[in-house]
Amino acid sequence: MTDKTEASKREFAALVALMARLRSEDGCPWDREQTPSTLKPYILEEAYEVIAAIEKEDREELCSELGDLLLQVVFQARIAEEEGTFDMSDVIGAIVEKMTRRHPHVFGDADARDSAAVLDSWEKIKRAENPRRSVTEGVDHRLPALLRAQRIQDKVARVGFDWESPEGAVRKVREEFEEVKEALAGEPPERVEEELGDLLFAVVNVARLAGANGEEALRKANIKFEKRFRKVEEELRSLGLTPDKATLEQMERIWQAAKKPV
Repeated sequence: MTDKTEASKREFAALVALMARLRSEDGCPWDREQTPSTLKPYILEEAYEVIAAIEKEDREELCSELGDLLLQVVFQARIAEEEGTFDMSDVIGAIVEKMTRRHPHVFGDADARDSAAVLDSWEKIKRAENPRRSVTEGVDHRLPALLRAQRIQDKVARVGFDWESPEGAVRKVREEFEEVKEALAGEPPERVEEELGDLLFAVVNVARLAGANGEEALRKANIKFEKRFRKVEEELRSLGLTPDKATLEQMERIWQAAKKPV
């Protein structure tokens, strides 16, 4: 075992001990008050901050944010240990056992020629471990809707329910777009919402078949829009205006200029 591995083990043990101290009677009142439920917002927040660091390609920040996310795992495990349900060693043991079982092409005699074969094998093993009435049953309903749509589509595609090409999915987008237009012409709001949902779901299918991640695509579009609109605001300020005082034509002119590559 390398010195690095030994150092990592010591540091991890120190983190587990630190959390135990924080939760102890002479520890931190705030930490002692937390429950698995109260910590949910922090888990989400730390996960998104990890993603932000990855997107910025800031390795120093990524290291820090991964530590914050790891702390949440240790926190949950410590609370469970106090309850007598499981501890950190159970968490680690369970994931090691699961990853070993689901990689028979690495730890066994199975063969996997490429990533597609690995994913196919992974899904078969999961279904054998936990038989479900539906292939979509394991897609958590608490996921963001766009991400959940892509996960559902991934699941059904692996059992053969899929478009043959992105072009077929694009045709479906056009079809759903026309249905949105028809609904906007006089249907009640709930009908419009339903058709918009179908359109969004179809767009995610195009993204998936094109090898893109719909959630990431929209995240990047949000960032791009914000950057461009801030340029609009900056230009308006230089003219002594604010967005609420400017005309749509003024903002559109600046917007089009902001879209042009520098």
